[in-house]
Amino acid sequence: MKDADHRIKHKESGFSKTKVDFSLEKGTFTLGIIKPHAVAKGYIHEITKRIRMSGFAILGSKYVHLSLGEAEEFYAIHRGQEFFERLTKSMSSGALVALIIEKQDAVRSFRTLIGATNPAEAAEGTLRKQFGESTVLNALHGSDSDRNARREVNYFFTEINAAK
Repeated sequence: MKDADHRIKHKESGFSKTKVDFSLEKGTFTLGIIKPHAVAKGYIHEITKRIRMSGFAILGSKYVHLSLGEAEEFYAIHRGQEFFERLTKSMSSGALVALIIEKQDAVRSFRTLIGATNPAEAAEGTLRKQFGESTVLNALHGSDSDRNARREVNYFFTEINAAK
């Protein structure tokens, strides 16, 4: 993270108020979340080390404890799905770590690194295979598109000045 620190300016006033001021091309950043159960188990260092070793730069990070309402807002796209209640309760159960991650083709690359939603079906060597326990307790979240990456980064980090 030292290499990217010069591109981050923080202005603290609540979890969603940190201002991130940097310029990235479309497709070069995504949001990653180390979920509360993985944070509680002490996996932050191991996970971030693997992310960096896979060629990603971590441009910003912050601890956040979402309320149930905030988790429901963040995952609103899944409202009505059978797993929605379990997911939002899990995501609001403790501190999580939100990460802005940079690499060319970041969304696809990060989703490949984290693996399938169900850790039992994830490929060997993926983060969810190593650190996940179940479909809901799968250790990490990764944006599923460039559009959602922008929305999700902006959910946790007030402003990102990246190419549209």
